[in-house]
Amino acid sequence: MSERTVVVSAAAPKAIGPYSQGVAVHCFIFLSGQLGIDPNTGMLVSGGIREETEQALQNMKAVLKSAELDFSHVVKTTVFLADIADFAAMNEVYARYFSKNPPARSAFQVAALPKGARVEIEAIAAAESSVKA
Repeated sequence: MSERTVVVSAAAPKAIGPYSQGVAVHCFIFLSGQLGIDPNTGMLVSGGIREETEQALQNMKAVLKSAELDFSHVVKTTVFLADIADFAAMNEVYARYFSKNPPARSAFQVAALPKGARVEIEAIAAAESSVKA
């Protein structure tokens, strides 16, 4: 069985269920979906899709950093939207984080997201060697 390490960042929101912020196996880290939750308040940020996307990506950045990785290590993301009409606005923010050699990505409209969120983003990242979280 592969060595499995749970990745935790105090700078990202605590899990709101029985899951880990991230799990590292060998050179890969699988990040749970991040919502636009302010880690200090535990509440969704106000403003709309752009602000939620920004916060979700900042939360992802914090989890990546705890594994000594950054956005350049992300190889795949999945974006879940409460309304696909928000795709363009989400994409504007997303493009700032993945401006060079962006990862593969899928995006879906879903019936609902936790806490009434408008966006959730999960990711898979790859490191050059085994992740030590």
